[in-house]
Amino acid sequence: MLPNRCSVKEERDCVNPPEFIISVGTENDEYMVGVTCQRHKDTISQKLSILQRENKIPKGKIKFTSIKAVGTECIRSDPDKLIQL
Repeated sequence: MLPNRCSVKEERDCVNPPEFIISVGTENDEYMVGVTCQRHKDTISQKLSILQRENKIPKGKIKFTSIKAVGTECIRSDPDKLIQL
């Protein structure tokens, strides 16, 4: 399960739905960091670069993967309940 809104908090929590999963790919692993909306994509990228320089998160490539809504026969999705991406 993913959060229903962007992970960024400036003066208050961002209320936008997430559009990207943020992860850091190292030589051996990939670590999920959070989710973000399009509006905060550059902001979070800059912040993660700073955290990498300070050795607070693993050094590696910062990746943004688009989130797509999926429904299967096991997981039935109601189109009226999906968040607009």
